[in-house]
Amino acid sequence: MDRIKKKLGFGMMRLPMKGEDIDIEQTEKMVDAFLSAGFNYFDTAHGYIGEKSEIAVKRALTSRYPRDAYVLTDKLSSNYFDKEEDIEPMLDTQLACCGVDYFDFYLMHAQGQNNYQHYLDCRAYEVAKRMKAKGKIRHIGISFHDSPEFLERILTEHPEIEIVQLQINYLDEDDPHVQSLACYKVAERHGLPVIVMEPVKGGRLAKVGAPVASLFKTLSSASPSSFALRYAASFPNVKMVLSGMSDLSQMEDNIATMSDFCPLSDIERRAIEKAKGYLRTEGLIECTHCSYCEAVCPVSMPIPDIFAAINERKATAQPVDPNLARKAYECLRCGACESMCPQHLSIRDLLTEADG
Repeated sequence: MDRIKKKLGFGMMRLPMKGEDIDIEQTEKMVDAFLSAGFNYFDTAHGYIGEKSEIAVKRALTSRYPRDAYVLTDKLSSNYFDKEEDIEPMLDTQLACCGVDYFDFYLMHAQGQNNYQHYLDCRAYEVAKRMKAKGKIRHIGISFHDSPEFLERILTEHPEIEIVQLQINYLDEDDPHVQSLACYKVAERHGLPVIVMEPVKGGRLAKVGAPVASLFKTLSSASPSSFALRYAASFPNVKMVLSGMSDLSQMEDNIATMSDFCPLSDIERRAIEKAKGYLRTEGLIECTHCSYCEAVCPVSMPIPDIFAAINERKATAQPVDPNLARKAYECLRCGACESMCPQHLSIRDLLTEADG
C-alpha cells in the first residue's frame, strides 16, 4: 500500500468514447497527464464499459509504462463465476486483458446481502488468499454497497480483508440507503483504510444548479467537483478517492484540485451543508449511471439514459425523448435491476415517470 503516491485515483469506468468504442488516443493523454502529475492509482473491472475497460488499461497504460509506475486494482464480480473452479481462470483472464502479472488490489465486488452468499458458496475469499500466496494478488479487499451492520459482519468474518471501497460523497453521508458515514466508521473501527468511489455521485455533484454553483463561487473559483473530491479526501482514514473521468478537461481539473490536497475548511463545510439542502429540493433521481442495472435487464433497457432524461426534464422542462419513453414501457417489472442497484432505487416505479 505504500506505493500509492497521492489520494486521487483514475477510475476507468467512464472513459472518453467515440461512439461505442473507447477513445484510446484521449485516454492515453489522460493517463500521461495523470502519471506526470505524480498520481499512480488506477481502478478497473471486467464488466466496465461493456468489458472494454481492462483492454483500455492495457492499451493506454500497462503496455506503455513499466509495472512499478502504477498501482492497479481489479475486481471479482459475481456474474463471472458460478463455482469455485471458475475464479482462478477468471482472474487469469483479467490479468491477460490488463497485460499484467499481478494486481496490487483485488476486490470482492459490490458486496452486499444480494450476493455475499454466492461468494461464500464459491469460497471466493479462500481462492483470493490462494491467489495472493501465488503472487497474482498483492492485497485483498472488497467494494461494498449495503448497511453498516452487514459490513460489520463481512469484516468480522474475513480478517484477510485489507482495504474497503465505499461510496462516500457529501450528498450521501446521511442518506438512509447508502449510509456513507456509518459504513466509513465500521471500516475505521476495523483499522482498514478506505477507497472512496462515487465522490461526485456519477457527475451529480459536478453539474450542479445555479444556487449551488453560486454558493461555491463565493468561496473560490474552483469547480463544484473540487469541493466534492476534497470532502471525500478529508476523512483521515481515506487512502484513495476514485474519479471516473471521461475527458481530458475533467482530468486536468481533478489534478489541479488534488495535486496539493488541502482538507476542507470549516467555512467550506458549512457551504457544503447548504449545498445539500439545495440539491435535495431538486427531486432528481439519484442514479450514478453505473449501468449495473442495465447489465442484468432481460430487455436490455437503457435505464440510466432514461433516468438522465427524466432528470433533464425536471431541471429544464425538456421533454423526454419519445424513443426513451417508449423503452420505459418495455419493463417486465421483474425486479432484477433493483437487486443490483447500488443506490437502492425503486427502478420499476421510477421508470413510470418517463411519460411525465
